[in-house]
Amino acid sequence: MPFELFIGLRYTRAKRRNHFISFISLISMAGIALGVAALIVVLSVMNGFQKELRARILGIASHIQITGPDDKLRDWQSVAERARANPQVLAAAPYVNGQAMLAYGADVRGALVRGIDPALEQEVADVGEHMVAGRLDALRPGEFGIVLGAELARALRAFPGDRVTLIAPQGLVTPAGLIPRLKSFRVVGVFQIGMFEYDSGLALINLADAQRLYQFGDTVSGVRLKLADLFQSREVARELYRSIGGDIAISDWTRSHANFFRAVEIEKRVMFIILTLIIGVAAFNVVATLVMVVTDKQADIAILRTLGATPGSVMRIFLVQGIVIGLLGTALGVIGGILLALNVGTVVPFMERLLNVHVLDPSVYYISELPSDLQHADVVGIATVSLLLSFLATLYPSWRASRVRPAEALRYE
Repeated sequence: MPFELFIGLRYTRAKRRNHFISFISLISMAGIALGVAALIVVLSVMNGFQKELRARILGIASHIQITGPDDKLRDWQSVAERARANPQVLAAAPYVNGQAMLAYGADVRGALVRGIDPALEQEVADVGEHMVAGRLDALRPGEFGIVLGAELARALRAFPGDRVTLIAPQGLVTPAGLIPRLKSFRVVGVFQIGMFEYDSGLALINLADAQRLYQFGDTVSGVRLKLADLFQSREVARELYRSIGGDIAISDWTRSHANFFRAVEIEKRVMFIILTLIIGVAAFNVVATLVMVVTDKQADIAILRTLGATPGSVMRIFLVQGIVIGLLGTALGVIGGILLALNVGTVVPFMERLLNVHVLDPSVYYISELPSDLQHADVVGIATVSLLLSFLATLYPSWRASRVRPAEALRYE
């Protein structure tokens, strides 16, 4: 073992006359561990929220959407067939979009009405898994059934079996003037995604009924696609635009819901910077600890120098001590952070019962527990930043130790 490593490890242990310095070293180590663990847990929870948000949005939206000019796509079967030729595309489903007013009794609400083919829609979205009443396949052509979002149904005070009146913006021209198009629909189901935008403003009807109501004929608004890897949506969208061609527009989920994911990503970066300051504070404690050790060990340094130790050897002795503090603190923080991130679903309910508080109210957030998604890249990045800060914190005290002059240090010994 090199003597620098041997002496550096000896200095990390408590001695009879420097318990205070050892206590500061333990505080520095605990500070690094706390900062690393907090950073791992917070980023894991934010990853979990991002994953939950993505799952809820894509439960009703699609990975890629192909539309035609003026919101009308002709020969959609051919477009869907050519899209399915791409190995990344798993399924395709047509849809018709339209605006409408829904009325039930004295209540009236505006909504986006989407005409779908229930069988094909199940392959591109997860609406059927979020039904709280009825079934999606109850939307049969010609029966004029409608599935409402939970908040929309609550606002209308409409329940399955009730008949709501749909008022389409396209009117009928008669000798008496322009008359709105009215159609009575029977509520056959209610879905709840957990996104207020969809739950309060989306209604689903059968594709054939939507084509008839909005006078689309055999055309549709577009085709929705599901991909094998949703993170390849941008690349696949560019490939589809080149392969399909024609007068079409293609958008993917990262563009249509960019604000949600950009906000979460910015919050994640800001939290990383803020919580890294905890590790930075612990690193300053390492600086203070090593400066006190250097001051306390000046006589030892002078003796080592007289025995032939070079300034570089002295510097490496104190580098070892600081790096050991950083390594142990980082290791403890990584272990504690991983264990806590993997058991957030158990720890948080225990704390809620203990303190009699609710971290997440299900009636407000639609989720009853903190989601957690531990990612290896985050753990590696956090550990690297912690070790780097710990190493930088040892440079100045170690350099100061290497500049100690033996004659001055031993003058009063």
